[in-house]
Amino acid sequence: MADRKIVLVVDDSTANLQLCRGLLSNEYDVRLAKSGKMALSALEKVHPDIILLDIEMPDMSGFEVIEEIGKDPNLKDIPVIFVTSHATEDLVLKAIGHGAVDYVVKPFAPDVLGTKIKEALAMKG
Repeated sequence: MADRKIVLVVDDSTANLQLCRGLLSNEYDVRLAKSGKMALSALEKVHPDIILLDIEMPDMSGFEVIEEIGKDPNLKDIPVIFVTSHATEDLVLKAIGHGAVDYVVKPFAPDVLGTKIKEALAMKG
C-alpha cells in the first residue's frame, strides 16, 4: 500500500479529524494534526500529497499555516483545500488568494470532499 496518496488533515476538532479519517482511510494514507504547529512539525517528517486545512484554530490560523507552507520550496507545491465552517465570500477569496486550490464548507457531503480531493490531486499530476 506504499503507493497510496498521503492526506494530511489539520483541524482542532477531534470529531472532524476522526470523520475525515473514517471517510478517507480506505483510499488514502491519512495523517492527522490537531493544530497548525503540529501540522508544520509533521511536514518536517512526511510529505503529503494534499492537505485539508481548517481556518479557525487556536494556535495558528489556517492562513498562517498556508503562509508557512508557501515559504518552503519543498512544500509550496502541495495542494491545500480549506475545510471550514465559515462560508463567507471574503474568506473564500482570501483562501484562494493564499494559494488554496479549493474550499469546502462544513458540514460537507462526503462525496463532495472526495471529489474535490481527486480533482486537486489530478491537477497536481
